[in-house]
Amino acid sequence: MNMTVLKAEAAPAAPAAAASVVNLPPNRTPVLERFAKGARTAAATVIPPFVVITCLLIIWELVCRKAGATLPPPSRVLRDTRELILHPFFDNGGLDKGLFWHLSASLQRVAYGYSLAAIVGVALGTLVGQSVWAMRGLDPIFQVLRTIPPLAWLPLALAAFRDGHPSAIFVIFITSIWPIIINTAVGIRNIPQDYRNVAAVVQLNPFEFFWKIMIPSAAPYIFTGLRIGIGLSWLAIVAAEMLIGGVGIGFFIWDAWNSSHISEIILALFYVGIIGFVLDRMIAMLGSIVTRGTSAG
Repeated sequence: MNMTVLKAEAAPAAPAAAASVVNLPPNRTPVLERFAKGARTAAATVIPPFVVITCLLIIWELVCRKAGATLPPPSRVLRDTRELILHPFFDNGGLDKGLFWHLSASLQRVAYGYSLAAIVGVALGTLVGQSVWAMRGLDPIFQVLRTIPPLAWLPLALAAFRDGHPSAIFVIFITSIWPIIINTAVGIRNIPQDYRNVAAVVQLNPFEFFWKIMIPSAAPYIFTGLRIGIGLSWLAIVAAEMLIGGVGIGFFIWDAWNSSHISEIILALFYVGIIGFVLDRMIAMLGSIVTRGTSAG
């Protein structure tokens, strides 16, 4: 009698357990759903600029195909610059080089000048932002010097260095340093007072305060200045190389103009724009990593 009762009471437990196993939700999103989501995101990112660029190319082609047009259409640009596109690494000696070598020379100058500007700019910006006396003494000078056009510095640089290569690097440095200084100083001045109080309580030395408080707090401002600076660096080197000559994308553009090769100028401008965009994205990505997404992307 008791065994029958026990069996009757235990019997309903089995369906409940089975139901709980059957009704478990999936632990992860299906592969196809993830793929579809990624495809939609990629399409939303790629398709709009692709459509706009295609429309602009069509308009350019139609307008410049008319009689009397002074600029070549895209089809002619591709035809005229085919060898430069397919063979960017040739080197026939002297200034007769492929576009890779011109772009490489320009990027090397930018790397030197911009790196120096980043180091000096962050240091001076920290000083100006941290010290009231430094801000009062240096900020007016910085505000005056930053308004001087980049190429206005070139004659002075040539007179000082007697060589085009260091002169171009100096122009890059003096052009890109101002936004780095100003943004760094603003970031340092905007450090919350609570952070300073905590640093005083735990008795951080100046180096620890700089590394653990100042840099993390001001990093979004610093990387904003660095992004502006890299753009100005790339602009400055193209303009400077038009005047100093030698190997470089700026000289390539000026030489193509003197030779009336408009298609080569358009190709060079395309490369300049792409590389400028890549440089900006690199600094933005680095800033996003360092600041954990708090800097402007």
